[in-house]
Amino acid sequence: MFTTLINAEQLVEQRTKHHTVIIDCRHDLMDPLAGKKAYDAGHFEGAVFANLDTDLSGSKFDEHGIFLGRHPLPKTEDLLAALRRFGINDDTQVVAYDAHGGMFAARLWWLLRSIGHAQVAVLDGGIAAWTAGGQTLHTEAVSPISGNIEVKSSLTKQVNVQTVLQNLQAEAGTQLQVIDARAADRFRGENETIDPVGGHIPGAKNRFFKDNLQADGQFKSAQALREEWLALIDAPSNAIMQCGSGVTACHNLLALEVAGLRGAALYPGSWSEWCSDASRPVATGSV
Repeated sequence: MFTTLINAEQLVEQRTKHHTVIIDCRHDLMDPLAGKKAYDAGHFEGAVFANLDTDLSGSKFDEHGIFLGRHPLPKTEDLLAALRRFGINDDTQVVAYDAHGGMFAARLWWLLRSIGHAQVAVLDGGIAAWTAGGQTLHTEAVSPISGNIEVKSSLTKQVNVQTVLQNLQAEAGTQLQVIDARAADRFRGENETIDPVGGHIPGAKNRFFKDNLQADGQFKSAQALREEWLALIDAPSNAIMQCGSGVTACHNLLALEVAGLRGAALYPGSWSEWCSDASRPVATGSV
């Protein structure tokens, strides 16, 4: 059972021996159609496509019209419907891949864990590692048999915007550590092209999700990740992961899991929700 990462060689062996569902999670935040176009042009044999905006996210507004962020978590029933459509059962090994170092595949990894499905891994190195190993891509349409996955006890933690706000008022020494997965310039409030306001949540620290990767796009070793993360946080159980919209924060959560540092929470709304209300404080600069 693979629960964090799987490499290309392991995937070749895994899919010949066990029921494995492979899911293509490619996406482009600036071009919502790019992922499906890339999938249609060539994907892993038997892989199905998961759309970040429609399959792995929910409505951007609640029943009162309040903005929840660019990629709110989907309702459980909607997520289950998508996962069953992909052919996932309770005993299925799921492998998610993308072409972006796992930044989108990690979102599916976290969502499956949120409903208690531990048998999910991200393909380390993504599609580049797959093709570098001599594997071919296919264009045939895929129509999986519907799965029967059910909700089990969650393997994740999450917090809402109220918790993050309350954390700002907590006494020194009792505050949870907020970690922002966005690039350093966006964290500082510079070059913001996605959200209407630049900056970050006061008190947050910056850990760009790509810092979890080696130069070849594969994850650093568990030991290296552990050392780097423990230099940033005291304990994962006292940490909140966020980013622009709750997507790349999952990459940091995956890195923590690889490092054996479990227990951090996700703030799904992240910066896109936070900055939508002018009453919430904003910090700029590197601290």
